[in-house]
Amino acid sequence: MKFYTHIPISLKPFFEQELVLYKLQYENGYLQSAWHHLERAHIIGQRYPYEHSYVHWKMLQFGLRIKSTKEIFGQIPRLLVGGVKSFVGKVPVGNPGGANVPPLKPFPIDQELQAIFLKAGVNH
Repeated sequence: MKFYTHIPISLKPFFEQELVLYKLQYENGYLQSAWHHLERAHIIGQRYPYEHSYVHWKMLQFGLRIKSTKEIFGQIPRLLVGGVKSFVGKVPVGNPGGANVPPLKPFPIDQELQAIFLKAGVNH
């Protein structure tokens, strides 16, 4: 079993860029676009405990901001167990992380994100 602890240096800038874009969209009131960037950050960082948990924390905060009971209660268990699942390499690859999708269901990764993993030299 492989343990995942740190996001690769080659992948980290892509993860951070999605969070910057999230913050910009969020601050300007473009909530749908902001959420899209959180989902992309989730897919990029979901194999790494800190990044995975951090995105779920941001998703919980987002749920609070938009007063979405579904998102709030959907994020709490994801926040509690997501990082552990990352550490032991048991994540549903491609899952965007929101409460609107089953937490253990894998999803296809879109071509743009596949290109990011390829560019970073990360097998996903």
